[in-house]
Amino acid sequence: AHRDEIDRWQARADQERLTIVPLKLYFREGRAKLELGLARGRKTIDKRQAIAQRTADREAAREIARARRQPAD
Repeated sequence: AHRDEIDRWQARADQERLTIVPLKLYFREGRAKLELGLARGRKTIDKRQAIAQRTADREAAREIARARRQPAD
């Protein structure tokens, strides 16, 4: 992106309390390209729910892996 485009994004992010986040990283003609987006941060309750969901998913995956390692009776 051109410098003025980046400056416009930064001004909008500051004004609207948004964050510039990387969406995609790819290579084109030997150069690394980064696709960016504007995003609004999560509320505290949403963060807690996301953390709880991640923890539950991790524990479920751990139990599945443990069950696979057990020899069949």
